Amino acid sequence: MASAETADYGLLSPAWAGTRAAALTSDEALLQAMLDVELEWLRVLASAGLIDAHVPDAVAPACQAARYDIADLAARAQGGGNPVIPLLADLRAIVREEAPAAVGPIHKAATSQDILDTALMLMSARALETILADAYRAQAGLAALARGHAETLSVARTLTQHSLPSTFGLKAAQWLHGIGQATAALESAAASLPLQWGGASGTMAALTATVEGTQASPLDLAAELAARLGLADPVAPWQTNRLPVTSLGTALADLLAAAGKVSNDVLLLSRPEIGEVSEPRAAGRGGSSAMPQKQNPVLSVLIRSAALSAPGYAAMLQAAAGAADDERPGGSWHVEWQALRQLLRLAGGAAAKLAELTSGLQVHTDAVAGNLSLAGPLIVSEKVMARVAPLLDAGTPGQGKKKVQELVSRSLAGEDFAALLRSAVPAEALSDAEIKELLDPANYVGQSSALIERIISAYPGRNNA
Repeated sequence: MASAETADYGLLSPAWAGTRAAALTSDEALLQAMLDVELEWLRVLASAGLIDAHVPDAVAPACQAARYDIADLAARAQGGGNPVIPLLADLRAIVREEAPAAVGPIHKAATSQDILDTALMLMSARALETILADAYRAQAGLAALARGHAETLSVARTLTQHSLPSTFGLKAAQWLHGIGQATAALESAAASLPLQWGGASGTMAALTATVEGTQASPLDLAAELAARLGLADPVAPWQTNRLPVTSLGTALADLLAAAGKVSNDVLLLSRPEIGEVSEPRAAGRGGSSAMPQKQNPVLSVLIRSAALSAPGYAAMLQAAAGAADDERPGGSWHVEWQALRQLLRLAGGAAAKLAELTSGLQVHTDAVAGNLSLAGPLIVSEKVMARVAPLLDAGTPGQGKKKVQELVSRSLAGEDFAALLRSAVPAEALSDAEIKELLDPANYVGQSSALIERIISAYPGRNNA
């Protein structure tokens, strides 16, 4: 096991430290994935009659990550440039001591990149299960918020300023729209994580030689290994075609971007001077070391930090893919490992926190209504312009727009907008009741309710249970 001196517990990474995703992407988890790949390959070979049927069971006790010194493996990985080489030395040493006859077939017809790439896909698949589960919980929370506040009038803001009336339900639904799209893309990526099995240079030459004279097919054996591991069977080995990695990285970064949007809005709306929302409280969370009155929106802070970190790691994956050379990339392949793991950890941490945030977010409807009222009737000036300007044209197209703009300017200077309208528009053209209806923000939220239901229905089932 890794010593405390070398283990990464995430002390400086509270966005993901201590989460289930962190455990599923730890050095021990990756080591176990590599051992699982080696063992399942032996089972494939035994099933095909290419090695003694007793070998997998003889090797299985040695395929437990807890039996290895991870810190020592990491240090020795420098010798060959990847951790598979020292792991194989230790695996063979253990088996040689406990079941000498089973040593020979270990790693037969495979190469280091086969094991490591496949293990990274296997580790990713395991981590994605919990990431997606949390993303579904977040979607359910957002759907509930959207429906619960479908009629809660609020102010929409563009470029930081009040723009038009809206509903808080539509804001939550738009959060759901982003998370839902990103989750669907991540779900697709999870379903297509491929096995990597090409041998030393992607030709499957060693495996072809191994099956010579038998009925076994190298491609069929690789397909069986993929099925045993729960991975997709690729069209061909992908040693230097790194799109499986970039596709997964992009999907993870998109989920983090969508989560970042939610956290940005919550951070803004939870400012005391706005006060429209509050994060769910939990003992020991959100406090200050110096200011006991504070209740910091820590969930959103950490989600945002994860979202801000993601683009750098995604760019590293893209750069590595673009720099891949020959039949096994030199250096660029190595860059992927940590970048992919960090994206898994960040997405896992953010998804878990987002699920908690969205399921317990408190909406303060009095503050929402108060902020909407700050703009007064001018919040519907777009509607007023469309309805009233033609009434004031006086035979000169465009003249009415200037007159309405003048009324808005006078209102901004302190005059009553409703009174200004009444004095500017003849009663026969626009009655008092019609002016009152015109200035009611509830009558200018467009298709908000329909949009909320369209968004929620686009992500059915467990997403909005």
